[in-house]
Amino acid sequence: MFTRYLTAFSLTAMAALTLAACDGGSMMQSGQDSTQCTTQSQENWMEKEAFRERLEKDGYEINEFNVTDGDCYEISGYNAQQERVEIQFNPVDGSIIKQDVD
Repeated sequence: MFTRYLTAFSLTAMAALTLAACDGGSMMQSGQDSTQCTTQSQENWMEKEAFRERLEKDGYEINEFNVTDGDCYEISGYNAQQERVEIQFNPVDGSIIKQDVD
């Protein structure tokens, strides 16, 4: 009887730990980049191609151009100084919201 109690307790504890680990993992994934650039509708955003052309005119070499879940225009590539960059912009006014330079 005591062994049965320990086995049931152990299985319950393992299940609880597994659920906690899975939940923590999903929270970490969803929190990887929670930057919110705008809440305005896309009709107020600058046109993607025009924005990209403006950045290229300013000396950026763009390898990737994406729209994030937080409604940011995001580029990865190189700036005018040939430094590797990942930048998130507000698509309404073009301001830099987040920038990583290597």
